[in-house]
Amino acid sequence: MSFEPFVALRYLRSRGGQTFISLITIISMAGVALGVCALVVVLSVMSGFESELKNKILGMTAHVTLNSLNAAAIGSPGEILATVRADGEVLAATAYVQGQVMLVSAGRAQGAVLRGLETDPDAQVLNFDAMHKEGALAVLDQPRREGIANIMLGGRLAQRLGSPQIGQIITLINPIGEETPLGRAPKSEYFRFVGSVDSGMYQYDANMCFTPLPDAQEFFGLGERVSGVDVKIKDIYRAGQVGQRLTRALGFNLFYRDWMSSNYSLLAALRLEKVTMFIILTLIVLVAAFGIVSSLIMLVMQKTRDIGIMKAMGATDKSIRRIFLLMGGIIGALGALGGLGIGLFLCWLLAKYQFIELPEIYPLRTLPVEVEPSLVALVGILAVAACLAATVYPARSAGKLDPVEALRSQ
Repeated sequence: MSFEPFVALRYLRSRGGQTFISLITIISMAGVALGVCALVVVLSVMSGFESELKNKILGMTAHVTLNSLNAAAIGSPGEILATVRADGEVLAATAYVQGQVMLVSAGRAQGAVLRGLETDPDAQVLNFDAMHKEGALAVLDQPRREGIANIMLGGRLAQRLGSPQIGQIITLINPIGEETPLGRAPKSEYFRFVGSVDSGMYQYDANMCFTPLPDAQEFFGLGERVSGVDVKIKDIYRAGQVGQRLTRALGFNLFYRDWMSSNYSLLAALRLEKVTMFIILTLIVLVAAFGIVSSLIMLVMQKTRDIGIMKAMGATDKSIRRIFLLMGGIIGALGALGGLGIGLFLCWLLAKYQFIELPEIYPLRTLPVEVEPSLVALVGILAVAACLAATVYPARSAGKLDPVEALRSQ
């Protein structure tokens, strides 16, 4: 072992009257470990929450949605679908119909959004089947009974309607209605309730209901027209570029919306919260670094005679500075490694046993955890860097000591 590491390790050990200084060193190391542990756990939980929320959003939202500029229905969905599916980045595309309706069941009425979707599994863009234990598409695509179309309701919407039984008849009212000899009048039809779906997102489960695409087209009087086209792509973070390319290829009578712009406020709030928590918890590591500064300054004062002897024997200013820098680096590295180990262990416990349950107002049942290796490495590097930065002043002070004055003062 070379000279500087040997002396640094000796100074870090508790010997005789140095117990107090070693205690401060241990407390500083524990502070670094606590800060690193808190950062790892909090950032992993927030990454897990962000990831789970994105999955739930993408389960009910297409990566790219194409609609008509004048808010009218699209009259030639077949041509549009053929052009969209020919794009190299597109995995699937499907037409849909959507409109405002009122549901009436058992003396209760609720406003909702009726969405007509294709029941072919190969054409699916939304993760619709994951919302029902028996496969929502298979349930929705059951043959009509007595000529009545099938409908599925969001779980919260079904509760508001009194939790109808399977097979119960629900009345749907189209407030825009249809033309009659006496003018435009609301249109109503019977639908058969075949099940409820649970996406985990309250705004969807409380407002959405679903029926096969042809039944929705008939109910809204659209004929072969559709409200828009949903698109699923390979890279979800290229939704904007793909949307622009598709609208250019299809003409300027269409516009696109991507999933990120549709949920910008929510995603931006999550990102801001994650950055804010990172900054706040980093302060714990900085506080521990101040503890390292104080312990090293006291050590320099106590080791003034030793430093004078080492310099008289030929040790350079650089060697003395390196000794104290090594001490700060060792304290930071041990604290960071301990914090990373404890933090990762806590993340494993949270992910495996899921013992922290969340209230029903959240879209998740338990606290989610997703460890990002890049963030974990960044936290460890920042902790060691903060500790090294804290040792700069004590190391420079030790290196500047005049050996004659150091020995004379003792």
